[in-house]
Amino acid sequence: MATPAFEEIAETFDFLDDWEDRYRHVIELGRAMPAMDEALCVPATKVDGCASQVWIMPRIEAGVFDFQGESDAMIVRGLIAILHALYSGVPVGQVGQIDAPAELARLGLDEHLSSQRSNGLRAMVERIRLLAAAEQ
Repeated sequence: MATPAFEEIAETFDFLDDWEDRYRHVIELGRAMPAMDEALCVPATKVDGCASQVWIMPRIEAGVFDFQGESDAMIVRGLIAILHALYSGVPVGQVGQIDAPAELARLGLDEHLSSQRSNGLRAMVERIRLLAAAEQ
């Protein structure tokens, strides 16, 4: 049930043999992501459970889920960009149906992220799911 944008990332990861190349690609995705307005980086948008500072602000238009995200760590910005590719453009009612752990496992992230980063990634996924559920 992955979006075309996420499928493109998965295909790129398949092409990259070395985890270091994949890691660099995650960072590049973070660099390419538009910055979130600093005025939105407030306690209400902060994601708890992340080692880095992370903020996620939902944008729902016509029943379609989207969000902006920001972090003070470049690798985490890349993870936010990957989650954006996974969830952006999905009908808000279908966000909770996406098996994020399975989709992210296709990228090998579960094998190569530290336990702190993995916990933070799970916290971001949970926050996205809760934000979408609140809009239904």
